[in-house]
Amino acid sequence: MTTPLRGLYAITDSTLLAEGRLLPYVEAALRGGVQVLQYRDKSTDAARRLAEASTLRDLCARYQAALIINDDLALAAELGVGLHLGQTDGSLAKARAVLGPQAIIGATCHARLDFAEQAQAEGASYLAFGRFFNSQTKPGAPAATPELLAEARARFALPLVAIGGVTRDNGAQLIAQGADLLAVVHALFAAETAAEVEHRARAFQSLFTPDC
Repeated sequence: MTTPLRGLYAITDSTLLAEGRLLPYVEAALRGGVQVLQYRDKSTDAARRLAEASTLRDLCARYQAALIINDDLALAAELGVGLHLGQTDGSLAKARAVLGPQAIIGATCHARLDFAEQAQAEGASYLAFGRFFNSQTKPGAPAATPELLAEARARFALPLVAIGGVTRDNGAQLIAQGADLLAVVHALFAAETAAEVEHRARAFQSLFTPDC
């Protein structure tokens, strides 16, 4: 996978994308320029999750985007795609050993630079900080600041992901402080139509190419 780790990072939501919205909304987001897609589904329906993730892998390949699986090393290994791990989701070093040196493996660092130091040492591909703003997905997550992001940018060479309440209006300041990717859930997928999702994705992606 040669996808650059820069741009819009979309995260699926099993509620927002229920009732047949998952595939058309995700494809619309990919058409709009999403660079990284994280499949996040905490259900125990393994067969459905495998089927959905397999289809998303094919979609991402078509649009030259990276697929990341949230907190499921076995599924990521089966599909040959990337993985994202939270602080309680298992060993990043083990995931790296299983998935190999080329796999994209991300780590949740909340608002802690020491977590980022550990993730980097264990082989993370990117470091995710947040939440930066009020978030519907994780309202209780520790708050991060743009200043923390700037400090992380000065300390780490790895790509940085900003997550938590990110919108088209506040995303530019996070990029200015060093964010390479903006991770978005509601501001992208809480839409009435797939066409609106594509429009929102293009608006987010334009933050990374302001001269276009």
